[in-house]
Amino acid sequence: MVNQVTLMKRNLFSSLVLFFYIGLLTFTFGQDKGYQLPDWALGGFVRPEGVNPVISPNPASTFSCPMKGGISKWEESDTFNPAATIKDGKIVVLYRAEDNTATGIGSRTSRIGYASGVDGLKLTRLPAPVLFPDIDKAKEFEWPGGCEDPRVAMTEDGLYVMFYTAWNRKVPRLSIATSKDLIHWDKHGPAFYKAYNGRFKDMATKSASIVTTVKNDRQVITKINGRYFMYWGENGVCAALSDDLINWQPVIDEKNELKMLILPRNGFFDSSLTECGPPAIKTDKGILLFYNGKNSKDENRDKRFTAGAYCGGQVLFDLNNPYQPIERLDLPFFRPMVAYEKSGQYKDGTVFMEGLAWFHSKWFLYYGCADSQVGVAVFDPSQKALTDPVPEIR
Repeated sequence: MVNQVTLMKRNLFSSLVLFFYIGLLTFTFGQDKGYQLPDWALGGFVRPEGVNPVISPNPASTFSCPMKGGISKWEESDTFNPAATIKDGKIVVLYRAEDNTATGIGSRTSRIGYASGVDGLKLTRLPAPVLFPDIDKAKEFEWPGGCEDPRVAMTEDGLYVMFYTAWNRKVPRLSIATSKDLIHWDKHGPAFYKAYNGRFKDMATKSASIVTTVKNDRQVITKINGRYFMYWGENGVCAALSDDLINWQPVIDEKNELKMLILPRNGFFDSSLTECGPPAIKTDKGILLFYNGKNSKDENRDKRFTAGAYCGGQVLFDLNNPYQPIERLDLPFFRPMVAYEKSGQYKDGTVFMEGLAWFHSKWFLYYGCADSQVGVAVFDPSQKALTDPVPEIR
């Protein structure tokens, strides 16, 4: 028979184990703490105090719109989903701006604005957009919805390549523009227009993350296995190859369908969409892709996070086989936390990442806040921090 002292000891031990387990859960999933990322991932990213949002709508901005045939308040309603790169020692942020000509997401006209700053935190804007629906060869793809959701990267010789969505309110098409100064752009049309004899020219496409690397302290476009390489897609992550940065060939599988590299996962923060974010980064551990994971609104969602919310994910692909994912975060490293990320057009909450720039030995991440404003977060690799807090398991 177990004596009273032994029983008391066992109960005490069981209580200590339970206390430790609860404490571990609280540390890992507690409301007040994030988690330490694995060594292949970047972060945590910290929102600088007193800075955000760095770009907000400005009803006073006007320009003479070729499509409208008159003056347009081109950034009156919303400013969001920004690209970012470096030019002449400054960070340049190219952001999507919407006028107030209609009500509802995707119903207004979008144009791309320009802002820059020496510290990446305080930005000065140009008064007019730098990319917009014009009377040009892209008219059939961009009128009347405009130019949406840019991503930008630079070649070693200083050519800037923009990947954006041309939206004619019928079919969204991933399109290409190039520039030497980030102000004057040459539009080249849809990225997949010529591939496979036009097979994909009328398919809905968007969200391209071209592979870059940090070389001589500059983030530049690089090749993988001798060709330019990008990840792209919204409902899942696909891939495409190019020899000239303008004409792209989607990668297809053995069934002659788009090759899917990662897909949404039931029960996770990315249960609805896995949409490519800013330019991917080639590292010594693999090719790192940031993506925007949307939580489902049904029973498949991760119940720790708001239904419909967009959070930040990371996935690592093999260097020699860039189609093969080898690591993937199960929890978001970045998620809607503060008021300006959970109000505006998209009240479920959005930290939609499209701009990532290496600047002064730090990573500057620019993102859309609830489809209404632009925010910035900074990661200093010399002071690795925790991720955004993760809600408790319910």
